[in-house]
Amino acid sequence: MKLSIKIDTSIEEPEALITTDRMSDEVNKIVDFINRLDDTATVITGIKDEKAELLEPESMIRIYAEAGKVYAKTAQDVYQLRLRLYEVEERLDSSMFVRISNSEIVNLKKVKSLDLSFAGTICMELSNGEVSYVSRRCVSKIKKILGI
Repeated sequence: MKLSIKIDTSIEEPEALITTDRMSDEVNKIVDFINRLDDTATVITGIKDEKAELLEPESMIRIYAEAGKVYAKTAQDVYQLRLRLYEVEERLDSSMFVRISNSEIVNLKKVKSLDLSFAGTICMELSNGEVSYVSRRCVSKIKKILGI
């Protein structure tokens, strides 16, 4: 990939231009990265004991849906979220958080180990000792992300 930077003192706001012959995964990743820079800081608000707390994405181990509600698990507590799982997924960094099933998103930086011995699925041990399973439909995507 070729990278060019042009300094123009008359420009008031930075502008990014991508010239390519076709859309590719690499181009999509660049666009996603630039869009995340444009967004305001990711804010996820969790509710615990009738109090709202701002949650840092790095502190979240897993986000999951259970009994029609969405929860975020941190090392300290579990918080209820007032967002749907897909809305949380849109707000989080896709290089750090990955959907492993219809009802769960995990923080890849909080995955302690992977057990590939199960036929057709992956068992993830998380940093807090919990275990999550990758659904069969997500296995190939997870393997590609992890380079397995």
